Amino acid sequence: MADDGGLSKFQRRIRAMIQAGKAGAEPALAQGGYEIAEAMESLAPEDEGDLIGSIAVTLAGHATPPYSQPGGSHVVPENQVAITAGNADVRYPHLQEYGTKYHPAQPFFWPGFRLAKPRAERRIKRALAKAIREAK
Repeated sequence: MADDGGLSKFQRRIRAMIQAGKAGAEPALAQGGYEIAEAMESLAPEDEGDLIGSIAVTLAGHATPPYSQPGGSHVVPENQVAITAGNADVRYPHLQEYGTKYHPAQPFFWPGFRLAKPRAERRIKRALAKAIREAK
């Protein structure tokens, strides 16, 4: 067998780093998603609790609730988490967020996202770095 100068060893190492990164990021993504959803729930206007109860975290490989905002029902791709508001019973989160001609805006979704995003990003970066460092 010809000497490849260490190329095959390097390629194995890179593949191991990619796999470790994917596996290491999943728990951090989920925890960040739940923290962001909690921030959104704390900012959501208090009505009968329907809006707060409709905020959902959907992990990779699962479908978001029907009629959820933003984007409606779709399957979440690998290495992603979707946070949505609304479902088949609660179809008004966008009206609450942006307001209407008759109802002033009471934003909760994007302010909650912006508040909790930096902490979630830091957690994900730490988890990725640790997983890649420990990859064999």
